[in-house]
Amino acid sequence: MEPEEGADRTPLLKESPPGTSTGTGTVPACCSARYNLALLAFFGFFLLYALRVNLSVALVDMVEPNTSLAKNTTSNVCPEHSSTINVPRNTSGKKYSWDADTQGWILGSFFYGYIITQIPAANLGVGYLIAVRALEGLGEGVTFPAMHSMWSSWAPPLERSKLLSISYAGAQLGTVVSLPLSGLICYYMNWIYVFYIFGALGVLWFFFWMWFVSDTPETHWSISHAEKEYILSSVKDQLSTQKSVPWRRILGSLPLWAIVVAQFSYNWTFYTLLTLLPTYMKEILRFDAQENGFLSALPYFGCWLCIILSGQIADHLREKQNLSTVCVRKSFTLIGMIGPAVFLVAAGFTGCNYELAVAFVTISTTLGGFCTSGYSINHLDIAPSYAGILLGITNSFGTIPGMVGPVIAKNLTHNNTVGEWQTVFYIAASINLFGAIFFALFGSGEVQDWAVSGYHLHRN
Repeated sequence: MEPEEGADRTPLLKESPPGTSTGTGTVPACCSARYNLALLAFFGFFLLYALRVNLSVALVDMVEPNTSLAKNTTSNVCPEHSSTINVPRNTSGKKYSWDADTQGWILGSFFYGYIITQIPAANLGVGYLIAVRALEGLGEGVTFPAMHSMWSSWAPPLERSKLLSISYAGAQLGTVVSLPLSGLICYYMNWIYVFYIFGALGVLWFFFWMWFVSDTPETHWSISHAEKEYILSSVKDQLSTQKSVPWRRILGSLPLWAIVVAQFSYNWTFYTLLTLLPTYMKEILRFDAQENGFLSALPYFGCWLCIILSGQIADHLREKQNLSTVCVRKSFTLIGMIGPAVFLVAAGFTGCNYELAVAFVTISTTLGGFCTSGYSINHLDIAPSYAGILLGITNSFGTIPGMVGPVIAKNLTHNNTVGEWQTVFYIAASINLFGAIFFALFGSGEVQDWAVSGYHLHRN
């Protein structure tokens, strides 16, 4: 007999064995293994994105200024907005005569390695730099699918938004810290140290991760018995015991393709800004290196706050307000994609109003944080057992914008005029809007029948 349609929410936390809590009362979040995992994942993704975006700032300092271009386009760009801090900057860093197309390929090269799974290679030539950057992407490519796969075993259904938003918010904070810090390092030291410092921190984090983290609650060395039983009883009815992966049914799943389209669309805007915002700040708004780093980071600070808050709100709406998972996921996705599209287009029409331009780009990126509790964790809603595989599929498509977006944007902004950047923003906003509508039409919040064995009507 089918459950009623109104039961589209996870009752699993209310069916815990005797001696455990129906909520988190006797299994507190503080110092728990699952929240410790979220915190370590937070710092991991912090470093992941710090390593990813540092080149975006360093590249501005690595490239020789095109003085002839500046003379030809002075009427199309804003007057220089110089910093009030008059501290001599370090100018010892080597400069390279890379044109706009070459810079686009360098910025996109990370994703060529990233889709298959920096040290100063620039001295050996552009090809070597692109190859090293691609290898870095190759290493980082496995992180999101692996984390999703772990959360399928670790995250109680009604805590998913909280736990995943905490862990993935580290990516935004990594961007927030890396952009201005990279700018300061370039200004006072040398752009080469941008890569040394963040690389060393990544190695240090690795040792903490290997010591404190295990794949499942059953194998964790310090988890309490109550918490282990609480997690296992919460997720057991949503996990599959099938030994083979139902590839044909996975690839034919419309809810999965809804996530694919949404992720591709959102990432087009996100990656375009992630890699080119420092360039926009320098070439159009004419901020210097110090201001560039801090102002480029501001949008991602807003996004980080939004991710943390939206995760709490999403689970509150599902648990306390009895809203269905699909309603929450679609609502948050619409806000997180249509909102950024509107403000991104608006940013292109601010002219040389520095404050308004920064404000609109910040609001656009901030609202995108809602997507983390929208389509971004929807893999765990529709197929917990295969969440890692599903994320691998969606992230492969979602990486394409990172590969081609910067190249296309650089090709469209050869003269760095306001009109050219408006075109870049129009394209990103249109793609965002399409992805939001597609997910709203075809997204789902229920565990799919191919994702579980036996009786398959398990609702979220």
